[in-house]
Amino acid sequence: MGRFGKRDDLVVHQQEPFNAETGLESLTDPVTQTDAFYVRGHGAVPEIDPEAWRLRVHGMVERELSLSLETLREAFRERTVTATLQCAGNRRAGLVAIRDIPGEAPWGPGATGTATWTGVALGDVLALAAPLDDATDVGFEGADQCPEAKPLQLFGGSIPLDKARRSEVLLAWAMNGEPLEPVHGAPLRVVVPGYIGARSVKWLERVELRREPWPGYYQHVVYRLVPADGTPGPGVGMPLGLVALNSDVLSPRDGEAVDAGLVGVHGYAFAGGDRYVARVDVSVDGGATWTQAELLQDLGRWAWRQWRITLDLAPGEHELLVRAWDSSAATQPEDEATVWNPKGYVNNARPRIRIRAINPR
Repeated sequence: MGRFGKRDDLVVHQQEPFNAETGLESLTDPVTQTDAFYVRGHGAVPEIDPEAWRLRVHGMVERELSLSLETLREAFRERTVTATLQCAGNRRAGLVAIRDIPGEAPWGPGATGTATWTGVALGDVLALAAPLDDATDVGFEGADQCPEAKPLQLFGGSIPLDKARRSEVLLAWAMNGEPLEPVHGAPLRVVVPGYIGARSVKWLERVELRREPWPGYYQHVVYRLVPADGTPGPGVGMPLGLVALNSDVLSPRDGEAVDAGLVGVHGYAFAGGDRYVARVDVSVDGGATWTQAELLQDLGRWAWRQWRITLDLAPGEHELLVRAWDSSAATQPEDEATVWNPKGYVNNARPRIRIRAINPR
């Protein structure tokens, strides 16, 4: 086992703060095992005494709250949601290959995963605090100090109050049926289904009702989509929130040799926001023709759909191209070059892999 009890096949981009993505083989599980789940951190994992820990709920509320983990468990209904989290930098390596993106880790396709989260609905806690009428946003602040932030600050972000009140948004203390591991945000984290992973703040200590979005470094400066000809900076571009429709091929791997004939192809597709995956198509002729893949187990509205298809491949080189469609009839951009941006975010272009079919011995 690797650091923090993680599997050895994780691709580690940084040891401190720890940043590692899931290996493709581990992503083939419908629910990603905790020891294989990706980690995105901006500071060292904080040491928190769960007995002394309290969650502060304040700001534009009628009633400020200070809640222990025991109080959260006893005072509110327990809820469970199966949800996919995906880092905004997932598949950045494909954009780096087009044009360099200095200072950003070349995340591959493994900065995503699906888990079953257990806790209480944030909306139930907010109802007790009673937001004031002119509150519009809910900010979250964790306990992790982030040395890259200017000025030095704790990690934070916000979501609209309308989203925060929905039953799927959790204050979670368990992941896949076990207590949260420290590296995943123990004792308590936010889980915001349908939004980029950065909004699911770990090591949560403070919830603030506000009349405007979070002003901190990681929402006002970092997690923003900057135009291709733009320069990242405070308030530049659009803040990232809802996850864009995305998909990938999990097996076979890019560059792999397979036996000619019937070849099984397996992947996932994920639609953020309130959308869901409606269809996945696969092409072996550069997009001239498409064959519809089979959608596998439906894990619920907030989780990915894995898919599979069997292709009959003659000996030789083949390029597989995938496109997902969501419930709004939107599909993925055709080419990575069209979505390149200076931060390398939101690479949701149609994935392509090249495989070589050989005659079996």
